[in-house]
Amino acid sequence: MRVLLDTHALLWWLAGDRQMSGTARWIVEDEGNSVFVSAASAWEVATKHRLGKLPRAGPLATNFAGVVASQGFLELPIGLEDGQRAGSLAVAHRDPFDRMLIAQAKSHDLALISNEELFDEYGVIRIW
Repeated sequence: MRVLLDTHALLWWLAGDRQMSGTARWIVEDEGNSVFVSAASAWEVATKHRLGKLPRAGPLATNFAGVVASQGFLELPIGLEDGQRAGSLAVAHRDPFDRMLIAQAKSHDLALISNEELFDEYGVIRIW
Protein backbone atom coordinates (compact mmCIF):
# COMPACT_ATOMS: atom_id res chain seq x y z
CA MET A 1 0.00 0.00 0.00
CA ARG A 2 1.19 3.52 -0.81
CA VAL A 3 0.17 6.17 1.70
CA LEU A 4 0.74 9.86 2.35
CA LEU A 5 0.87 11.11 5.93
CA ASP A 6 -1.06 14.24 6.79
CA THR A 7 1.10 16.58 8.87
CA HIS A 8 -0.77 15.89 12.11
CA ALA A 9 -0.43 12.13 11.51
CA LEU A 10 3.33 12.56 11.09
CA LEU A 11 3.57 14.61 14.28
CA TRP A 12 1.49 12.11 16.24
CA TRP A 13 3.53 9.19 14.85
CA LEU A 14 6.80 10.81 15.88
CA ALA A 15 5.48 11.63 19.36
CA GLY A 16 3.89 8.22 19.88
CA ASP A 17 0.65 10.08 20.48
CA ARG A 18 -2.43 7.91 21.08
CA GLN A 19 -4.53 10.35 19.04
CA MET A 20 -3.27 8.45 15.99
CA SER A 21 -5.73 5.69 15.23
CA GLY A 22 -4.73 2.07 15.58
CA THR A 23 -5.43 1.47 11.89
CA ALA A 24 -3.20 4.36 10.85
CA ARG A 25 -0.42 3.21 13.20
CA TRP A 26 -0.65 -0.35 11.90
CA ILE A 27 -0.33 0.80 8.28
CA VAL A 28 2.70 2.99 9.04
CA GLU A 29 4.36 0.19 11.02
CA ASP A 30 3.94 -2.33 8.19
CA GLU A 31 7.27 -2.33 6.36
CA GLY A 32 5.52 -3.64 3.25
CA ASN A 33 3.85 -0.25 2.83
CA SER A 34 5.45 2.80 1.24
CA VAL A 35 4.90 5.82 3.50
CA PHE A 36 5.35 9.23 1.89
CA VAL A 37 5.75 12.63 3.53
CA SER A 38 5.10 15.73 1.45
CA ALA A 39 7.28 18.78 1.13
CA ALA A 40 4.07 20.59 2.09
CA SER A 41 4.36 19.07 5.56
CA ALA A 42 7.92 20.37 5.89
CA TRP A 43 6.65 23.82 4.91
CA GLU A 44 3.74 23.58 7.36
CA VAL A 45 5.87 22.43 10.30
CA ALA A 46 8.54 25.07 9.70
CA THR A 47 5.92 27.81 9.35
CA LYS A 48 3.91 26.82 12.41
CA HIS A 49 7.04 26.31 14.52
CA ARG A 50 8.27 29.80 13.55
CA LEU A 51 4.89 31.25 14.51
CA GLY A 52 4.97 29.48 17.89
CA LYS A 53 2.07 27.15 17.07
CA LEU A 54 4.27 24.02 17.25
CA PRO A 55 6.79 24.91 19.97
CA ARG A 56 7.94 21.30 20.51
CA ALA A 57 8.59 20.68 16.82
CA GLY A 58 12.01 22.38 16.80
CA PRO A 59 14.04 19.24 15.97
CA LEU A 60 11.64 18.37 13.15
CA ALA A 61 11.48 21.95 11.86
CA THR A 62 15.27 22.20 11.64
CA ASN A 63 16.02 18.68 10.33
CA PHE A 64 12.85 17.61 8.56
CA ALA A 65 14.55 15.52 5.87
CA GLY A 66 16.75 13.74 8.40
CA VAL A 67 13.85 12.88 10.71
CA VAL A 68 11.71 11.65 7.81
CA ALA A 69 14.57 9.50 6.47
CA SER A 70 15.28 8.07 9.95
CA GLN A 71 11.70 6.73 10.01
CA GLY A 72 12.14 5.06 6.62
CA PHE A 73 9.57 7.38 5.05
CA LEU A 74 9.82 8.59 1.47
CA GLU A 75 10.03 12.24 0.45
CA LEU A 76 7.29 13.53 -1.85
CA PRO A 77 8.39 16.75 -3.57
CA ILE A 78 5.90 19.26 -4.90
CA GLY A 79 5.75 19.35 -8.68
CA LEU A 80 4.17 21.81 -11.06
CA GLU A 81 1.19 19.54 -11.70
CA ASP A 82 0.67 19.23 -7.93
CA GLY A 83 0.57 23.01 -7.64
CA GLN A 84 -1.85 23.33 -10.53
CA ARG A 85 -4.15 20.64 -9.11
CA ALA A 86 -4.07 22.15 -5.59
CA GLY A 87 -4.94 25.58 -6.97
CA SER A 88 -7.80 24.16 -9.02
CA LEU A 89 -9.53 22.35 -6.16
CA ALA A 90 -12.97 23.57 -5.09
CA VAL A 91 -12.84 26.31 -2.47
CA ALA A 92 -14.48 24.22 0.28
CA HIS A 93 -11.10 23.77 1.95
CA ARG A 94 -9.00 26.89 2.40
CA ASP A 95 -5.90 25.46 4.12
CA PRO A 96 -3.10 25.58 1.50
CA PHE A 97 -1.16 22.74 3.13
CA ASP A 98 -4.18 20.43 3.13
CA ARG A 99 -5.04 21.41 -0.45
CA MET A 100 -1.56 20.35 -1.53
CA LEU A 101 -1.83 17.03 0.32
CA ILE A 102 -5.16 16.35 -1.36
CA ALA A 103 -3.70 17.22 -4.77
CA GLN A 104 -0.66 15.02 -4.23
CA ALA A 105 -2.71 12.08 -2.97
CA LYS A 106 -4.83 12.27 -6.10
CA SER A 107 -1.93 12.86 -8.50
CA HIS A 108 0.28 10.12 -7.12
CA ASP A 109 -2.43 7.56 -6.34
CA LEU A 110 -1.79 7.60 -2.59
CA ALA A 111 -4.17 6.90 0.27
CA LEU A 112 -4.10 9.80 2.71
CA ILE A 113 -3.64 9.01 6.41
CA SER A 114 -5.61 11.75 8.13
CA ASN A 115 -8.43 12.36 10.57
CA GLU A 116 -9.69 15.25 8.38
CA GLU A 117 -13.16 14.13 7.26
CA LEU A 118 -13.37 17.13 4.91
CA PHE A 119 -10.83 15.34 2.68
CA ASP A 120 -13.53 12.80 1.78
CA GLU A 121 -15.30 15.47 -0.30
CA TYR A 122 -12.32 15.53 -2.69
CA GLY A 123 -12.45 11.88 -3.70
CA VAL A 124 -9.24 10.82 -2.02
CA ILE A 125 -8.92 7.52 -0.21
CA ARG A 126 -8.59 8.52 3.43
CA ILE A 127 -7.50 6.12 6.14
CA TRP A 128 -8.01 6.71 9.80
